[in-house]
Amino acid sequence: MNTLKVTKYESPLRAEQAQATREKILAGVRTMLEADPANALGFDELAEVSGVNRRTIFRHFPTKEDLLSAFWQSANASLGVRFWPESEQDLVELPPELFASLDGIEGIVRASHASGAGRQMRLQANGERQAAFRKSLSDVTDNLDPKRARQLEATVQILFSATAWQTMKDYWGLSGREAGKAAAWAIGALLDAARREGRLLKDEQLEEDGNE
Repeated sequence: MNTLKVTKYESPLRAEQAQATREKILAGVRTMLEADPANALGFDELAEVSGVNRRTIFRHFPTKEDLLSAFWQSANASLGVRFWPESEQDLVELPPELFASLDGIEGIVRASHASGAGRQMRLQANGERQAAFRKSLSDVTDNLDPKRARQLEATVQILFSATAWQTMKDYWGLSGREAGKAAAWAIGALLDAARREGRLLKDEQLEEDGNE
């Protein structure tokens, strides 16, 4: 017996309207965080600011975690540059361009560091972020002591971050690009030092193995 398969029709207009609604909601989040970095992002206030009713907001973002994740992805995408490295080369080449792009969304970056909601956004992606830095540094850390490797990964991550951008901007008056160049230089120096240390450890191990 033949059965008729019914294909659900997805209206392009409806999809376009849904995307427009999502963008209005995320724009409301941005407005709230820029106006008050400590804002707890209540859905009632978000409905008022965005002009989207509370029920519709929940339909698009069932939880605050979903909302924050979508907002952070949207903010990162607006930079036009990758926020995390994919290779060792990225570690020393991306910071100037990345930090310069942060100047264009300064209010959001500052809000993400000053608010509990922003901290929550960053922590949600922490596992993925750490994995990206471990992968990018894997050739350098291969011969290092595990504790030293972890120290290197943590330090490089900080230098590559918006935290470094904000610190150099606020305390030293550097532009985003200048701060990025400084971060890239520091990362390069650390990688060179780590390689030297790794070679020494490897040579020592080979010598010990040869004496056994």
